[in-house]
Amino acid sequence: MTHLWVGGEGDAKAVHVALGKRRGITLNTIQSTLKRLFEKGLLERDKISHAHVYCPRVTREEFHRGLLGELVSGLMHGQADAVVSAFVDLAERAGPEHLARLEALVAERRRKHERTPQ
Repeated sequence: MTHLWVGGEGDAKAVHVALGKRRGITLNTIQSTLKRLFEKGLLERDKISHAHVYCPRVTREEFHRGLLGELVSGLMHGQADAVVSAFVDLAERAGPEHLARLEALVAERRRKHERTPQ
């Protein structure tokens, strides 16, 4: 995904040249992985000549938001306080600017909810 986010698009051979050879991954594995990412809705593809050219369907931010959403949802069942507390701890350890950003995001969400009629 990172290769395609940076490069915009590529077929299996181009991805293999860029990543697979260096990491000892076969072209078949690259092709299978790209196909699975396409089937999961993370990539788009176009058939050009004899090859499929893939490009990201989601941004890196959307992808990470989705992963974190799934993780947090799984952990939240009965443990919401612990998850929220751990998240605040992580933001604090990352630095005061991250904690300030978290506070700003929470304040922004509160303002949205106050404006929205219930």
